[in-house]
Amino acid sequence: MSGPAPAFTVALRPAAERDIARITDIYAHHVLSGLASFEVAPPDAAEIARRRADLLAEGLPYLVAELEGAIVGYAYAALYRTREAYRYTVEDSIYVDRGAVGRGVGRLLLERLIVECTALGFRQMVAVIGDSANRASIALHEACGFRHVGLLPSVGFKFGRWVDSVLMQRALGQGAATLPRERG
Repeated sequence: MSGPAPAFTVALRPAAERDIARITDIYAHHVLSGLASFEVAPPDAAEIARRRADLLAEGLPYLVAELEGAIVGYAYAALYRTREAYRYTVEDSIYVDRGAVGRGVGRLLLERLIVECTALGFRQMVAVIGDSANRASIALHEACGFRHVGLLPSVGFKFGRWVDSVLMQRALGQGAATLPRERG
């Protein structure tokens, strides 16, 4: 799963409360200028902090990537759906600062999420990618073992146009080959 090492050192660690402002800034840029998120108004820091706390309360990973002491990206896993039958499936979310795009930060974050979610006993990871033209995110997920499983045409409306969602999925650990052990 690992590709060539980046020519710089990126440190990954769990996101902390002190990171909320920077996470909020990174996400706001994506909301206002891209289709990775279907939100149209960026949430404030209090809302980002609440969302992070909710994920941590579920025991899910929420990571940041630092380069030379500055946060250049973040990623987290959320339950794919809340109904009990989905309890072994998570959805990944990855956002990278515009100045660090294309430098391998997203891949490092996704690879770590895969490892952590596998260790937590999850068996499937789903990516719901905004915009079928989002080649960078699609390629990132393919490089990390995801495969295309569906397309939801024109399910979002943002920036004056209809936008697709691409569904990708990969097994974690033994995937569906064996019965899972009950989580937590």
